[in-house]
Amino acid sequence: VQLQASGGGLVQAGGSLRLSCAASGRTFSSYVMGWFRQAPGKEREFVAAISWRGGSTYYSDSVKGRFTISRDNAKNTVYLQMNSLKPEDTAVYYCAAGRTSGSYYYPDYAYWGQGTLVTVSS
Repeated sequence: VQLQASGGGLVQAGGSLRLSCAASGRTFSSYVMGWFRQAPGKEREFVAAISWRGGSTYYSDSVKGRFTISRDNAKNTVYLQMNSLKPEDTAVYYCAAGRTSGSYYYPDYAYWGQGTLVTVSS
């Protein structure tokens, strides 16, 4: 599966952005989907994940209550709605596809998009 992330940009603290990740192929619904992020000089970290049909979602403590992951299997797309953004959310955001539901562990995701930059100004 090939993934294409979009929707990043520059936003002020307290603002919102919605990231999208479009997948190619007809097997999108067989993958769990995740979002990770990597800030300059830091390791890649888990942000959110969603199960095959969207019935289960998982979030890191740092974004819980502010970010929402969702998916539309008919459109082969996963979304990350980001509200109440903070400067510490600044990072390149990556979408990923894997087989292990609810995994926070990036090696469990076999396919990765190219990343989209989110910059939150204070």
